[in-house]
Amino acid sequence: MTIQGKDLRYKEIKKEKKGGGLKDALSRAYLVWVLETAGLDLLSRLSSKPQGKWLQATDLTREVYQHLAHYVPKIYCRGPNPFPQKEDMLAQHVLLGPMEWYLCGEDPAFGFPKLEQANKPSHLCGRVFKVGEPTYSCRDCAVDPTCVLCMECFLGSIHRDHRYRMTTSGGGGFCDCGDTEAWKEGPYCQKHELNTSEIEEEEVKTFSQKKRDTYYCMLFNDEVHTYEQVIYTLQKAVNCTQKEAIGFATTVDRDGRRSVRYGDFQYCEQAKSRNTSRQTKPLKVQVMHSSIVAHQNFGLKLLSWLGSIIGYSDGLRRILCQVGLQEGPDGENSSLVDRLMLNDSKLWKGARSVYHQLFMSSLLMDLKYKKLFAVRFAKNYERLQSDYVTDDHDREFSIADLSVQIFTVPSLARMLITEENLMTTIIKTFMDHLRHRDAQGRFQFERYTALQAFKFRRVQSLILDLKYVLISKPTEWSDDLRQKFLEGFDAFLELLKCMQGMDPITRQVGQHIEMEPEWEAAFTLQMKLTHVISMMQDWCALDEKVLIEAYKKCLAVLMQCHGGFTDGEQPITLSICGHSVETIRYCVSQEKVSIHLPVSRLLAGLHVLLSKSEVSELSPPMLIEHPLRCLVLCAQVHAGMWRRNGFSLVNQIYYYHNVKCRREMFDKDIVMLQKEYIVLHELKVCCLSIVIMLNVCIYIFALTGERFSPGVGQVNATDEIKREIIHQLSIKPMAHSELVKSLPEDENKETGMESVIEAVAHFRKPGLTGRGMYELKPECAREFNLYFYHFSRAEQSKVKHVLQKKPIITLFSALPPPVLPPFCPLFASLVNILQSDVMLCIMRTVLQWAVEHNGYAWSESMLQRVGLKHLLFKFYSRDKDKAERKRKAEIARLRREKIMAQMSEMQRHFIDENKELFQQTLELDASTSAVLDNSPMVSDTTLTALGPAQTQVPEQRQFVTCILCQEEQEVKVESKAMVLAAFVQRSTVLSKNRSKFIQDPEKYDPLFMHPDLSCGTHTGSCGHIMHAHCWQRYFDSVQAKEQRRQQRLRLHTSYDVENGEFLCPLCECLSNTVIPLLLPPRNIFNSRLNISDQPKLTQWIRTISQQIKALQVLRKEETNSIHVHFRNPYSESIKEMLTTFGTATYKVGLKVHPNEEDPRVPVMCWGSCAYTVQSAGKRFNVVSLLMSQADANMNYVCANVFFFNYLALVPDDNHGDLPCILDIDMFHLLVGLVLAFPALQCQDFSGISLGTGDLHIFHLVTMAHIVQILLTSCTGNSFFSISLLHFSLFSALKGTPSGWHLWRNVRNGIMPFLKCSALFFHYLNGVPAPYPRESNKLIDLPEDYSSLINQASNFSCPKSGGDKSRAPTLCLVCGTLLCSQSYCCQTELEGEDVGACTAHTYSCGSGVGIFLRVRECQVLFLAGKTKGCFYSPPYLDDYGETDQGLRRGNPLHLCKERFKKIQKLWHQHSITEEIGHAQEANQTLVGIDWQHL
Repeated sequence: MTIQGKDLRYKEIKKEKKGGGLKDALSRAYLVWVLETAGLDLLSRLSSKPQGKWLQATDLTREVYQHLAHYVPKIYCRGPNPFPQKEDMLAQHVLLGPMEWYLCGEDPAFGFPKLEQANKPSHLCGRVFKVGEPTYSCRDCAVDPTCVLCMECFLGSIHRDHRYRMTTSGGGGFCDCGDTEAWKEGPYCQKHELNTSEIEEEEVKTFSQKKRDTYYCMLFNDEVHTYEQVIYTLQKAVNCTQKEAIGFATTVDRDGRRSVRYGDFQYCEQAKSRNTSRQTKPLKVQVMHSSIVAHQNFGLKLLSWLGSIIGYSDGLRRILCQVGLQEGPDGENSSLVDRLMLNDSKLWKGARSVYHQLFMSSLLMDLKYKKLFAVRFAKNYERLQSDYVTDDHDREFSIADLSVQIFTVPSLARMLITEENLMTTIIKTFMDHLRHRDAQGRFQFERYTALQAFKFRRVQSLILDLKYVLISKPTEWSDDLRQKFLEGFDAFLELLKCMQGMDPITRQVGQHIEMEPEWEAAFTLQMKLTHVISMMQDWCALDEKVLIEAYKKCLAVLMQCHGGFTDGEQPITLSICGHSVETIRYCVSQEKVSIHLPVSRLLAGLHVLLSKSEVSELSPPMLIEHPLRCLVLCAQVHAGMWRRNGFSLVNQIYYYHNVKCRREMFDKDIVMLQKEYIVLHELKVCCLSIVIMLNVCIYIFALTGERFSPGVGQVNATDEIKREIIHQLSIKPMAHSELVKSLPEDENKETGMESVIEAVAHFRKPGLTGRGMYELKPECAREFNLYFYHFSRAEQSKVKHVLQKKPIITLFSALPPPVLPPFCPLFASLVNILQSDVMLCIMRTVLQWAVEHNGYAWSESMLQRVGLKHLLFKFYSRDKDKAERKRKAEIARLRREKIMAQMSEMQRHFIDENKELFQQTLELDASTSAVLDNSPMVSDTTLTALGPAQTQVPEQRQFVTCILCQEEQEVKVESKAMVLAAFVQRSTVLSKNRSKFIQDPEKYDPLFMHPDLSCGTHTGSCGHIMHAHCWQRYFDSVQAKEQRRQQRLRLHTSYDVENGEFLCPLCECLSNTVIPLLLPPRNIFNSRLNISDQPKLTQWIRTISQQIKALQVLRKEETNSIHVHFRNPYSESIKEMLTTFGTATYKVGLKVHPNEEDPRVPVMCWGSCAYTVQSAGKRFNVVSLLMSQADANMNYVCANVFFFNYLALVPDDNHGDLPCILDIDMFHLLVGLVLAFPALQCQDFSGISLGTGDLHIFHLVTMAHIVQILLTSCTGNSFFSISLLHFSLFSALKGTPSGWHLWRNVRNGIMPFLKCSALFFHYLNGVPAPYPRESNKLIDLPEDYSSLINQASNFSCPKSGGDKSRAPTLCLVCGTLLCSQSYCCQTELEGEDVGACTAHTYSCGSGVGIFLRVRECQVLFLAGKTKGCFYSPPYLDDYGETDQGLRRGNPLHLCKERFKKIQKLWHQHSITEEIGHAQEANQTLVGIDWQHL
């Protein structure tokens, strides 16, 4: 650096100081240092700025290219590991900065604000959605479901008060606010206004490249290989660690590519040659020159820069559009836009995303350039779709995905149909990819290879494009539009022609079919085309000329498909009732038959539309044949004739009648029958006879009774959907989502239910659980039809069962069919079928079958459908049945009375013979209370648990029953142990500092608990009691069963036997130890509870101090530790169970191996007792038992525990290493002192009672807690030595403003301690319990769920360089957002890689966590690494339902009651129990790798 350069740098910094402050100057100085370290000629760059040369250059393009060629390789790709921040800073100041100077003509810091201030922005919002960002679509005003708003525009629009749908974006779309063609009403929000701007011109071209001699081995992303395959291959190919391979794979998945090696060509080529993936298709790897990679990286930076630059001025955006669309010297497809589109499949994911966003923020923001871009897109449509089909990236990363932004604009769609023949192009492109056909030219999917199946899944997106084009219907028709639409209709008929009769089946006779044929692909195609077929008919209905031409074309194609006789068709003459006709004989049970007849059904739909016009005579005969065969096939399948054809046929029949397909399949077949019976007066006779003989009588009712299709009957769409809802609710009450699934949707995903539901149903709101339900109004029952043609057999059976339960429906009360609407004129003659002699002949035949003695070919349902069941019963059997029923009822009544009299007599006789035993039982019942229910004999207001006025509770005998052997036993200290299943777990429910954790459990001293309660040990129980030996046998059997299980079958279960876990034998609650059932602890020492002559506190302290000194003397004299001679009153069985519980508490609380000799065992028991009291909810029985366990663990350790706890309150000069008084939780200290005190008292030096000791200990600890409150509330210091305590307390009191202020602080601070103390002493002394202590709460959640979605959409993965998290998950305990279920955020925990949520549970909840998966709207419970379950979220829609997965899109709002339920589970430490129950109920949860979440 020269002196001149230094002076220049000083001047630049000085200038920055004047303009923007020292911070900017330092940033500039840092940049200078970066430039120097990068080896760039700073002096020449700053002294001769390139923008000055560019303004005077005669060949600007060359000057810019030379500048880029010189500096780009020096900035980008200078080593194996990229430094994005450093590269971006250098690029901004060396490459992009001069361009900004050139554009502005001055400092960009001043030029761009001027442009932005003078800018007249586009009236379109154009906000490009991030992955997971909330989007809103108005169900009332949106032209189609693809028209969406961002959150800001939605809240400022009129649509927030309408019916709307909320979803999360997959990324790539943009806000349609301001687009008048996207909205029927309210296209603008309050922010965007209609305006115009000027247009300027400028040329932008690509830059050249300059090669160097270093290379990169570049790994590219694909959607074929899994993470594990990529990681495994990388470890072998480049000899990296697993962690490095995970980093490579994460970057490749995020950005689309990543360099895995840097060096010379041979070194990189070696890694490429070692690409040995386990799959047949290797990973995509290229060796690339570093200069090429450098220019590519700068190209991405340049595209992002262009996107930000055009945001300052709408004029710059238009200039960019004009330059991008300008044709090059090569003519067609030579513009930048064309070249980018046509090479889209060659680019990696990151490059695609960048230029797609640039297209959306530039070309698609102006209708003029959007139209030009749409033309280019349509011209290249076939090429783009072919590239996408062969590409291995998802559609969201393909340029073909922009079709939704173009084809859904009504004016653009009709322009492309007219000028570019878009409909024909889409359909022919689709058919070109489905070339596998049979000899008749029909699609054949049976022998599809994996590659063909992959292409078929991708090519289905073209059907979606066709739907986009047709979704907005024209209001005016031009001749060109008619012509091009009919050409597209011709192409569509060719598509349907290839589907007509595809996948034919033949009845299997003899043996069952060996291999199920492929059927799903054909039905997938049918379901995808369902809405397209409906929209084609809607378009035709808008213009009579188009309708007639389309009908003729469809009829011609149908005649081509079924012209002449095919195999199995034989001409015959049938005669019935004096009528004869020539027709075709075709045996469905022997010949081929297909369920796919789209051409026939399209013709039926067009025929219905003709009823609104004057044309009605266009149908030749024989069109009924194939739909009739399909109906016969369904009847035969229901009759069980096709069972040997397997489940594939059953599934096809199911979907044929299912709501997803029936509108364009089953319903249209019925319409075709109705249509043909009108046209063919004689043929219908023979056809009807054939139908009846094959047990399809129901179709007669469908022909004459189904009039609720617009065009068939004089009804509208509202009447049709109303009828559907009535019949669905007749089966059972339904939730909103369940009802929506049972109704057909239109192309806008609307059912029309909201317009009629309130007229036919009542809504019952949900409770704490369940869903809101719709119930049918009673007055709507008159519109119910038992033989509704959309009822399946199962549904019809359910309806009959429901009707039998209703009191108004008796065996003889008929359910008349509803009044039917009149037919449309075209179908009016259908009613004549009921008057024909053929119909009467059919009815007579069925009745004859019914009365025949050995008639096997008739059924009761056939008789009902003829309509004579009620008539027959009325004339022949009513009186007889009435008398028979009356006689049987009288016999049953007499028999019941006789039995009851006998039972009463036996009961009196038994009591007389066992008077003594009965009297003893009554006395025992009166004296025995429920388990652990120490109900007081006095009023609650007089209960006192400690002190001279302590309530004396009468001694009560407790009898309990073992749930395993059902034997009863009294609870005594000398009897065999009775135990409760219990679960001990670490807990942070009360934690005030979740960042603290135990560093070394083996050396950790749990004697003093810090007041922040960072991590405690909680004990809970389900309350079910067993004998100790019964439990031991049960647990041994569980262990033996697990050991017998083969190792390969040992999956993660809901409990871990190796860690001592088991399920309660009765309720299957998760447990890991047992608690012995004991009497209240102090009741054992009743003889010592005399407190009439208690000493004063000072005298007691002196006495205790003397005892401690005596113990210290004994301790020095003894070679071993102190021996406390204490006679343990408990039986050996109880002692053993006490040891079991204490060891479990020690093992779980410290996460160490069990050691019952460790002196920390009783301390951990007492700590668990204190913590459980502090967090106790309603499970007070466990608290009382913990008193017993802690007090019963009396050994030589207890005296030491009391000694050190006592020193914390009454210090001496010999022990200065005790913690500060502010670092001790006083309630834990109180519990330790009280429960360890009997070990000191049992020496009996002075005979002081336990009651006196408890009272004085409580006074001491309470005073210490008051001191804590005064010190923490009146001073800012947090650490005080014992020697300075008096001075600090005096200073604190001196600084208190008033006595009232001091009293308020003490009262508020002491109350939680007093509550816990009251609870503790109540249970210790056997007095009934008062109230629990207040606990922490889960975080506050917003009322509107979209706020959470918006928050999560802005959350970036903390380890992926700003990349948006795919599965943001919110911790409900502390509010932290986590990047869940991803490799990028995996961390090592106890030697195992775990996901972010699992790692967070150990730092936040001691292994237990509650999370909300924001994008799935799903609550996640985790416990450890192997246990978890999903739980219902606390957000409900207006219909009282959750929306897990956000599939329905209804607005969600917080249900406070359900959130309180989750909070209650957390407070009661029941999360682990809830997980256990869920995994036992649903075994699929066991197989989930919860540790990866």
